[in-house]
Amino acid sequence: MTALVSAAALAACRQDADVRILDARFVLADAGAGRAAYRDGHIPGAQHLDLDRDLSGPKTDPRLGRHPLPSEAHWQAVLERSGIRPDDRVVLYDAADGAMAAARAWFLFTLCGHARVAVLDGGLAAWTALGLPLERNETVPARSAYPVRYRGALLVSAEELRQDMRADARAVLLDARAPERFRGEVEPLDTKAGHIPGALNRPFSDNLQDGRFKPAACLRAEFTALAGGHAEILLSCGSGVTACHNALALSEAGMANWRLFAPSWSGWIADPDNPVATGAAG
Repeated sequence: MTALVSAAALAACRQDADVRILDARFVLADAGAGRAAYRDGHIPGAQHLDLDRDLSGPKTDPRLGRHPLPSEAHWQAVLERSGIRPDDRVVLYDAADGAMAAARAWFLFTLCGHARVAVLDGGLAAWTALGLPLERNETVPARSAYPVRYRGALLVSAEELRQDMRADARAVLLDARAPERFRGEVEPLDTKAGHIPGALNRPFSDNLQDGRFKPAACLRAEFTALAGGHAEILLSCGSGVTACHNALALSEAGMANWRLFAPSWSGWIADPDNPVATGAAG
């Protein structure tokens, strides 16, 4: 499997015994809206994953960000409750473009080394555009066994980030937030406005064209130009969710030289010693 799958391809294989479909719809302004939408209609056989409850850990330390990365034990419990097995083919979707929060779920599967996982390109909108069926019944799977061990090499800590953002660093940091938030002109969610010094802005929406991901070759060219010769790409956003959209796009482009700063901006500013920048870049 590549990082993305089309609605037609999912329709062709959705009844295979090893295919698991997960609905990750979520609305930031209304935490219950994603679950309600799932009950109103979802791809047949899909189960719902909630961004706050399933795809995030408890908010015990503000330095972990607004959507803390779940612990290995937390994610293992979610997978086992959902009946997911290590060799399953997993397809994730949300309302449209993968940003909230199918890409986050994709990252968590990738983080634990799940080999066959993809996001439905165009999300539920692509599925319904083909006239494909929805159902309201909720699947209750048998519990599975899934030992979770995170691949720590895919994560970067705040300390490593401070070192990597030196002028002579081998890494570039890309921030997935909207340009006005990156520049510090508005900040609707966090206590400080701006961005991590040295970061460049790559809004997750730049990965999309007409609600779907751009072709892999186009994504590769754009990210290569942004990397500017740096050997590694570090990723952040507001709370570690839409940064996963850039990780997904990089993977679809065939680029594996990325790591995620999971606490992202909300975790960075929780440490008063961390510097803040505003404006276009730097």
